[in-house]
Amino acid sequence: MHEFLIALALVLVIEGILPFLSPKSMRSYMSQMSEMNDRTLRVTGLVMMVIGVIMLYIVK
Repeated sequence: MHEFLIALALVLVIEGILPFLSPKSMRSYMSQMSEMNDRTLRVTGLVMMVIGVIMLYIVK
């Protein structure tokens, strides 16, 4: 449970970097995402999850 909370905290920190450094770019990025179809968003999410799992495997 401790490791999960650490991982969650790191995700929040990483996710907060872009809006903190460049809110205008973040707003533009979110606008572009809202125009994408569901399939594209799902595939993008799947690819990101697979890359994350591979990275965890390499690190471990």
